[in-house]
Amino acid sequence: MSEAPPRKYDPIAVSSESTVVAEYVSDVKVGATYQSEADLERELIRLLQSQAYEYLRITSETQLVANVRTQLESLNGITFSDAEWKQFFTERVAGANEGIVEKTVRVQEDHVQLLKRDDGSTKNVMLIDKQNIHNNRLQVINQYEVGQGDDGGKYANRYDVTVLVNGLPMVHIELKRRGVDIREAFNQIDRYQRDSFWAGSGLFEYVQLFVISNGTLTKYYSNTTRRQHLSEAAGSKRVRKTSNSFEFTSWWADAQNKSIQDLTAFAKTFFAKHALLNILTKYCVLTADRMLLVMRPYQIVATERILQKIDISTNYKQLGTLAAGGYVWHTTGSGKTLTSFKAAQLASKLPSVDKVLFVVDRKDLDYQTMREYDRFEKGAANSNTSTAVLKKQLEDPGARIIITTIQKLSTFIGANKGHAIYDGHVVIIFDECHRSQFGDMHTAITKAFKRYNLFGFTGTPIFAANSGSGGNPQLKTTEQAFGEKLHTYTIVDAITDKNVLPFRIDYVNTVKIGNVIDKQVSAIDTETALLAPERISQVVAYTRDHFDQKTKRAESYTLGEKRVRGFNALFATASIQAARMYYNQFQLQQEQLPPDRRLKVGLIYSYAANDAVEDGALDEEGFDTGALSTDARSFLAEAIQDYNAMFGTSFDTSADRFQNYYKDLSLKLKQREIDLVIVVNMFLTGFDATTLNTLFLDKNLRAHGLIQAYSRTNRILNSVKTYGNIVSFRNLEEQTNEAIALFGNKDARGVVLLKPYGDYYTDYAEKVTELLTAFPLGTPIIGESAQKEFIELFGAILRLQNILTSFDDFTGNEILSGRQGQDYRSVYLDLYADFRKDKGADKEQINDDIVFEIELIKQVEINVDYILMLVQKFRDERGDGDDKEIRAEITRAVDASPTLRNKKDLIEDFVESLSPDGEIDQEWRAFIAAKREAELDAIIEVENLRPDETRAFVETAFRDGQVHTAGTAITKVLPPVSRFSAAGGHGEKKQSVIAKLGAFFERFFGLGSTGN
Repeated sequence: MSEAPPRKYDPIAVSSESTVVAEYVSDVKVGATYQSEADLERELIRLLQSQAYEYLRITSETQLVANVRTQLESLNGITFSDAEWKQFFTERVAGANEGIVEKTVRVQEDHVQLLKRDDGSTKNVMLIDKQNIHNNRLQVINQYEVGQGDDGGKYANRYDVTVLVNGLPMVHIELKRRGVDIREAFNQIDRYQRDSFWAGSGLFEYVQLFVISNGTLTKYYSNTTRRQHLSEAAGSKRVRKTSNSFEFTSWWADAQNKSIQDLTAFAKTFFAKHALLNILTKYCVLTADRMLLVMRPYQIVATERILQKIDISTNYKQLGTLAAGGYVWHTTGSGKTLTSFKAAQLASKLPSVDKVLFVVDRKDLDYQTMREYDRFEKGAANSNTSTAVLKKQLEDPGARIIITTIQKLSTFIGANKGHAIYDGHVVIIFDECHRSQFGDMHTAITKAFKRYNLFGFTGTPIFAANSGSGGNPQLKTTEQAFGEKLHTYTIVDAITDKNVLPFRIDYVNTVKIGNVIDKQVSAIDTETALLAPERISQVVAYTRDHFDQKTKRAESYTLGEKRVRGFNALFATASIQAARMYYNQFQLQQEQLPPDRRLKVGLIYSYAANDAVEDGALDEEGFDTGALSTDARSFLAEAIQDYNAMFGTSFDTSADRFQNYYKDLSLKLKQREIDLVIVVNMFLTGFDATTLNTLFLDKNLRAHGLIQAYSRTNRILNSVKTYGNIVSFRNLEEQTNEAIALFGNKDARGVVLLKPYGDYYTDYAEKVTELLTAFPLGTPIIGESAQKEFIELFGAILRLQNILTSFDDFTGNEILSGRQGQDYRSVYLDLYADFRKDKGADKEQINDDIVFEIELIKQVEINVDYILMLVQKFRDERGDGDDKEIRAEITRAVDASPTLRNKKDLIEDFVESLSPDGEIDQEWRAFIAAKREAELDAIIEVENLRPDETRAFVETAFRDGQVHTAGTAITKVLPPVSRFSAAGGHGEKKQSVIAKLGAFFERFFGLGSTGN
């Protein structure tokens, strides 16, 4: 009798503790009755209580601090003496002179603090238990009030709902009634931060996450998003422009990427005890530059599925097989590097894992990923420049996470047969697992290592439909190489969630050159025909004519510490020959222009084995300039010389310097210092620059290569950038639709591509007609409801104009004239100023459903140069009767500009003080310098500040583009004052001085006087 075959058991993934719910089926009953904000708040608190949150009635800071003491005693199993508590609270919790950053560092990286006991011994005290999250106690308070003065805030504020973790406020929820725009809740949190979060002991600066909701829509975001938004609002320019505003708030969702927007559903999932504590303790990343990133639901799901897979495959002894791995399909631009970093970081902490290898595929990606990894955690990854360094790291038990390129890993394997590392438990994560892993190197890695888990991240997987015909038949698709798909987040999901932007595509038919696109004509002959000099000339002329419009050069926004105009672009060509011809043609067409009118054009290419790749992938360009033909290399050398002349650099085509040229060029793109870069394949995959909004395309693309290239343009930056622009000089409509169907779904087109021009224009025409009829210029807008109606209508027109300006057809078809636009903007800004005045708490309630599109107003900013040009004109026309009209024009221009309105009196005084002749620029500088000096002297006198220290402080502010309110610099400016003085003490004095110096800075910054 034959023996029964051994039974095969399939492992079942069991986890009741997944942070993100697998699928959320709503049981929310839609209420028929009106729900006030108070009802919404009561309902939320009831829900949290049903989920084991304790409700506390806390109304004063004394009670709040006493509760922190009780909770920390309970968490740590200790009892503080009064003296111990006083010292521990003052030094280790409240921290004089500490702000959001220091307190965030304490929660994220330094949650165990040292207590000095009365008997001289020391003890570790946890603020939060990260190992056993259920030891932490969750409580909820509401309507917590901060009074005015008494070391309280600048204004009395009452906060809606706050979640305390071990007594410390860590999540704050701001509610608005249904029907009110949730951006107002976002704005209100800004107000609290300005006015009162710092008050008293500053415990509210421990808040890590914010939740905003109007019952119907609910979003969450990290304290950094708020901090960035504030820095920007305060005119501070030195901020990383990554998470700067409402655009960076996130939806919560289930594992199917279905967003959970209703407050009740959100409370049941996001605020489930284990989910919230996991997010706070595991799924936040504090970057090296102290920005707090909170992960999005799809990033958390992917990370947990990888960790789950490692656990299961270890227990079931599947290491070293395809079943031990898998791949994550997260679309380009959705933050794969953060997800893979978190997966690597958490995997490296698993007891069974010896090493985590993070494998990247090219030096430039290596460079970019290194910078990202280094941002996430200083020193978490050491880039290895040689295989010898890689060998040393693999042998060093302390090096837990290692970044390397696939080429170096392959070299190491070839040179180190039978190395001990092959027997260790190694987790190998491939970032962007495209074709390059599907060859001999992939086989070499999986043969050498015995006990591995292999994971791949990709934005564009290889399916049977887009796989090539050559190579190993067993390694055709992503699934064959990496195992099952662990999670999907497509381009449609990302656009729906507003995590990336949709595309707008123009197919521009250039010179008709006969029917060259003919099946009978070989591809090479077709490319040759497309390189006809007259066609190249016309393509360049079109690009130059439409460049400002496509990249929105008429509009400006704040980037880092400077105000910049518009975005920048890539120009992708089909071959090195084509790239050279285009570069020459740009030089030729621009040589007669003055330097400040020329586009700054760069060029980069290096040797690539194939120009066209059959499966739709873009062939990787390495850094091997040595393999270029002499002709191609010398041309590249000349283009790099042009670049050196433009930017004062010294790069060339030798190996190291060419790599540095690549890095410098990529930095110039990110900082919007170069206008257009001509490429063959470089920068079309794996490169991120939020300032890039246009891709000019004279190259055939399809499948994943097409989506990769298009996706360079659709990173979110601010409200001015609403989509990625593709200008294609080839007819790629069919290929685009196929690619979108493959990587989104067949119905994705309506989500991924913008609507046609006519749809937007019809909407615009209707709204402008309504504006001109309902709110004619010169007629005051009486009453709050009419004002709100105007604000909403004009905001909608600003948003539509922002989209329409990049359509060719819109030029000449604007309905509002330039002057009408200016006058309406002026009315809009007057209302903005009125509604933003602090008119007491009750007035604030009425204003909570108004949102102003100030970033869109700023795009058409009037700058000082323009005003001085009008002033010159005014002086020239003196006494001709035209001067009154010009004077009115100056006033109108200033009124329509958000940044010049608070400088209006300065500009008017200057116009009055003009001499009959003399250099206007010089007179302006002298006038501003004198005014600035006089106003600063007045502040020093009134506030009794230290004069030299104050002047030095102000000079630093103008140099750095922001007033530094943290740190010791501001305290050096203040007069000596007792912390406990009857006059309100140190805290209040500091805040009033900061407010005055901030207003002074705002008034004079950017006016061209000395020091800025």
